[in-house]
Amino acid sequence: MGRLAGKRAIITAAANGIGRSTALAFAREGAEVIATDVNADALEGLTDEGIASCLVLDARNTAAVNDLAQELGAVDILFNCAGFVHHGTVLDCSEEDWDFSFDLNVKSMHRMISAFLPAMLENGGGSIINMSSGASSIKGVPNRYVYGATKAAVIGLTKAVAMDFITKGIRCNAICPGTIRSPSLEARIKTLGEEVGSYEKALDMFIARQPMGRMASTDEVAALAVYLGADESAFTTGTTNIIDGGWTL
Repeated sequence: MGRLAGKRAIITAAANGIGRSTALAFAREGAEVIATDVNADALEGLTDEGIASCLVLDARNTAAVNDLAQELGAVDILFNCAGFVHHGTVLDCSEEDWDFSFDLNVKSMHRMISAFLPAMLENGGGSIINMSSGASSIKGVPNRYVYGATKAAVIGLTKAVAMDFITKGIRCNAICPGTIRSPSLEARIKTLGEEVGSYEKALDMFIARQPMGRMASTDEVAALAVYLGADESAFTTGTTNIIDGGWTL
């Protein structure tokens, strides 16, 4: 306990899944956590679990992101967790699908980093954590055409920020999960279940792809985010932290 004591953290997509688990893990470790999400209702209850504040934020809205950065001032940890999984090949990806996926999965990170980095620099440094995926430049995955492209871009963005500010006290790292048991995944399992005949059969298909014979929990990814936000990872920057149970081996 106390690994993030005295630190201030902001998280996007903090209402559900990995974002929510990370917000709670950060708070348990002593951080002042600002949890943001586009869904106000889903944020309810987080303050009762130790989150300092819950704010509605659309990470696709540049003006809203800039205004929030001005209001909050310096943070020590920025966790860019907002994202969307598009299902399909290039033939299933419209220009609208492409633009939305890149706007949410990549440009939202550009917005947040651009807005919060200046105060981080003035404050002496900080840790930026970006949500990428094993389905990226690391591994090609069927029916993840634009998703994989966006997550590969996140890795490039992460390395660029890490390199540009490596002497300024800024660390920037990416988390690259495999299959995580989350609300987003549950929705995809249900959709597949309608195609293959049952939820149970679809779930078994997802588990069968996992070398360890199981999917990860969101808490396991949150534990990695805590490490990357804490001072114990002070010599770690520009990395792709794969947490996938051997899926990309």
